[in-house]
Amino acid sequence: MTINKQIKNEELIVSNTAIICLSPTNGGMEMDSFQLAKMLSAYTNITMIAKTKSAIETKHKDEALSLGINFETISFSKNVSFSIIFGVRKIIKENNIKNVVFFGASELKSLYFSFFNLDINLLIKHGTTKSSSKKDFIHKLIYSNVNYHIAICEHIARNVKEIIPFGKNTQLKTIYSSLRNMPENIRKPKKCSGRQIVLLHVARIADGKGQIDAIKACNILYEQNIDFIFYLIGDIDPNYEKEFTNFIKDIPYKNSIKLEGFKTSVDEYYRKSDIFIFPSKGEGLSNSFIEALSYGLACISYDNTSFPELQDLGFNFQLADNQDIESLTKTLKTTVEYIENNEIPLVENTNLAKRLFTTEREIADFIEILR
Repeated sequence: MTINKQIKNEELIVSNTAIICLSPTNGGMEMDSFQLAKMLSAYTNITMIAKTKSAIETKHKDEALSLGINFETISFSKNVSFSIIFGVRKIIKENNIKNVVFFGASELKSLYFSFFNLDINLLIKHGTTKSSSKKDFIHKLIYSNVNYHIAICEHIARNVKEIIPFGKNTQLKTIYSSLRNMPENIRKPKKCSGRQIVLLHVARIADGKGQIDAIKACNILYEQNIDFIFYLIGDIDPNYEKEFTNFIKDIPYKNSIKLEGFKTSVDEYYRKSDIFIFPSKGEGLSNSFIEALSYGLACISYDNTSFPELQDLGFNFQLADNQDIESLTKTLKTTVEYIENNEIPLVENTNLAKRLFTTEREIADFIEILR
């Protein structure tokens, strides 16, 4: 999609809009917030509000400014902060912002006061499964002025409805995120027999993302002398690094595990891989999993959260029993046997992804509820 760098007031489709993500880290939520800012910047004046020295600022500020996006940062050390309250309120008023899309949860206590008595159309985007109820008095108050809760899939929509309090005018809407890496073309389908099998996992390396489970499942390939290489793309969570590196150094096939770190573009890895193995314990709706489906990889996940929903939409991939290493191992073995005798990429998955996860559809869904 072509992004307009300059927008005349008479060309605006919706009123001035702020995208707020105050997380310091670099994960799916943070990338999604900037992706939405880029998409909507062709249709309205966008202000991106991030935490000072966050990954969003260091990785995306220059691109934002080049696209004509106003980029603002807030410095704070606690989620309940006068810096957030007064800093965000000042930005909202100075830029005549009428729509706010907030990615996150922790800072909402401060943002409630930032928006107090202002005419704001407040949208909160939800991308992760929440486990504890937020329906106490304090949360009922801070969520009371939310106009829309935006869920990235039906699983998250059900979770939000169960966990989050709704104000008298609050509505719930599901909007599937568009793919950041939609392939323009895919490699010619072919069987994988007689060559090295290439596996892939794309996510921040952290507890719950499933990297260790995926590596354990590869033991079946090692035991059966199946030549393979497994690429892991993503930064390592500092709190998880010791546990993860200690695990890696003790496995006999550690030379087949390639830690590639964070990559701005993952296209080359999707194109050269055969199997995307993603045994996450609690995703909302994984962008990287959908991207892998769109590239036609043979995909594997646990049977939890939103993954069965993707099968219901028509995608062809394998579900292992939830958090069951034995089931995951058997599923990987079956998948390897399949791709040795059947052609991949799976073109039907590619075509379906291109229909369901388009930028145009996501933009239209947001414009419908922005002022």
